[in-house]
Amino acid sequence: MTPSYLEVRDWPLVRGSPLTTKDLESAAKVAVLGHTVVKNLFDPGVDPVGAILRLNKVPFTVIGVLAPKGSSAWGNDQDDRILIPFTTAERKVLGTKQMGTVGAIFVSAKQYDQLPQAVKSVTAVLRKEHHLEDGEDDDFYIRTQMDIAETRQESADAMMFLLFAVASISLLVGGIGIMNTLLVSVTERTREIGIRMAVGAKRCQIMSQFLVESVVLSLVGGVIGIGVGVAAAKLTTALAGWPTIISPVFLVLAFVFSASVGVVFGLYPAHKASRLNPIDALRYE
Repeated sequence: MTPSYLEVRDWPLVRGSPLTTKDLESAAKVAVLGHTVVKNLFDPGVDPVGAILRLNKVPFTVIGVLAPKGSSAWGNDQDDRILIPFTTAERKVLGTKQMGTVGAIFVSAKQYDQLPQAVKSVTAVLRKEHHLEDGEDDDFYIRTQMDIAETRQESADAMMFLLFAVASISLLVGGIGIMNTLLVSVTERTREIGIRMAVGAKRCQIMSQFLVESVVLSLVGGVIGIGVGVAAAKLTTALAGWPTIISPVFLVLAFVFSASVGVVFGLYPAHKASRLNPIDALRYE
């Protein structure tokens, strides 16, 4: 890294001092540690500044500790890193076939609305440094935070569509199962329905009975599904360490949606039961 890296990334230090231009020019063997590295290598309460680390058998003196930054947009731990001068890395640690070769350059703009102009300026500088003529394609690419946000949104939308499709198929299969169960129940309880009608039960009451049974079946399945989902989320957090958020609003929506599935798929069996002829129902065996 170069001394301006921390400024571009808006990454302060919590202890020690940053790398300097002098360190870069002299290829000094100094290092700045991320929070995760300090946590893994040093005991709690131990000041890492001044400690000696070996990178590829080369001793480095720790001169600073970075403030915790957390995960990146892609879920990587940004604090799990060791920063050393660029010249030290290429000359004494990593080595390159061509001195000065870099894989990425970080650039920042002071204001959000200056970002498009900054991209144009960086593009112009890189094309000039790469000796690209007018009409030649860029041999580099520039990715801004806006591009990253758009990519993440597209990925989230695709995942949401996939989950919606899977959920729709599951609901359809579950609804058909409820409907078939009630149709079998109507067939098995034909004489019971006939007796109820004979003693004065109205068609709307018969229909309501089977609709209630359908909703109850659907709600029981919904409660089981919600329980399994919450347990899976908790288990994922415990085993993988991924934070999960369980929203009460979505739990209520899932419960209401389960009831709606019961009503929709229970209409046909309930209607069939209510339309039975009482005399034929009493004679049914």
